[in-house]
Amino acid sequence: MRALRRISKLAEETPAHRDRQADLLRAAAIVTVITGHWLSVYVTYDGGFEGGSVLDVAPWTRWLTWLFQVMPIFFLVGGFAGAASFTSHRSRGGTAVTWVLGRTDRLVRPTTCLLAVLAAGAVTARAAGVDPGLIGTAVWLAAIPLWFLVAYLAVVSLTPFMYGLHRRYGLYVPILLTVLVGVGDAARLSTGVSRAGYASFLLAWLAVYQLGFSWQDGRLTARRGTGPALALGGFAALVALTVAGPYPISMVAAAGEEMQNTSPPTLALLALAAAQTGLALWVREPANRWLRRSRPWTVVVAVNSVIMTAFLWHMTAALFGVLALYPTGVLPEPPPGSPAWLAWRVPWLLVLALFLAVLVAVFGPVEQRAGPRPDPRRSPVVAACAGMAGVVAGLLAAAVGGPGDHGLTGLPVPALAAYFAGAAILRYARSH
Repeated sequence: MRALRRISKLAEETPAHRDRQADLLRAAAIVTVITGHWLSVYVTYDGGFEGGSVLDVAPWTRWLTWLFQVMPIFFLVGGFAGAASFTSHRSRGGTAVTWVLGRTDRLVRPTTCLLAVLAAGAVTARAAGVDPGLIGTAVWLAAIPLWFLVAYLAVVSLTPFMYGLHRRYGLYVPILLTVLVGVGDAARLSTGVSRAGYASFLLAWLAVYQLGFSWQDGRLTARRGTGPALALGGFAALVALTVAGPYPISMVAAAGEEMQNTSPPTLALLALAAAQTGLALWVREPANRWLRRSRPWTVVVAVNSVIMTAFLWHMTAALFGVLALYPTGVLPEPPPGSPAWLAWRVPWLLVLALFLAVLVAVFGPVEQRAGPRPDPRRSPVVAACAGMAGVVAGLLAAAVGGPGDHGLTGLPVPALAAYFAGAAILRYARSH
């Protein structure tokens, strides 16, 4: 009840000038990603677990990724909110470093909690005699959300520098970044070497994040026709690049494709991002009017209050669902992608949502708890850089580790060591 009262109070105290659509988009994007991940999983059980992604066995489902790949929206809103927060922080006398320390706190704290619990769970399972390979696979699946955090923490950390470029060059910055992504794509297509485009892991998401800057300062909303033009132009480019061009239909990784649209991100994914940005701008005014109503706005505030917790733990909820539904025979196992399989996705989603609700109730307070606030008069540059380097490097190493036996903690020990050392340095920098 106390949490409900707190959320109601936050909703009631929302400033009149706030662009509420940005909060709606953030919440809707994460809920869509969670649902998409849950729907894409298929599992079979015959004394042991087998499974994978339905995209790999039912190619028709790859078209649905055009609806469920909404991470560009999250980066767009991240840029919008980051620009507003950074300019406000600087106007109060804060430094770029203290802004980064404060901004990343809500991301790092729940992530630290997740990794600590996963490591402890792996140690406990190993002591109970569970197969180490199975432990490693389970922990790897639960840690899938870390892929997103690597890129997001990197672009947030670069906000002060990138916002400086934005103030000077405006929309030329995301345009240049898009051109560089295209150069990486051309190198990949001509050589067949995927690492030729690895820079796009950062460049593509920075391009979308920069669009958020232009949304926040009014450059994208200055002309009424910008939204429809971006939406229709982006969609046309997406069709041209995928249906007629060399890019795959799926906007997430799918087996059998020589080129993936997310590993690293491609021009096709940026075309989707442009279409989504345009659509968001197109419906901005009616969306903000609707969110003036108390009920929908309170729901948006509630979801955003635990949004990182829900995202970080949603694959753990899926693991609990697998253990509860498949060995017991409660959930049938029709062929993935068949009408019967689709019908059984409804109870599957409901059970996973129940598990996630419990996890959010348990771990949500970690995200909601206010961490130490850095002194705006100080600028601990070295500590902030060292801490962020450790956190990002640790998350990246954990994400690319893959399934399998990684030792006692279920994840590569050097990755965990780098992450926890970086998180400790960041906490020290915030509190001293």
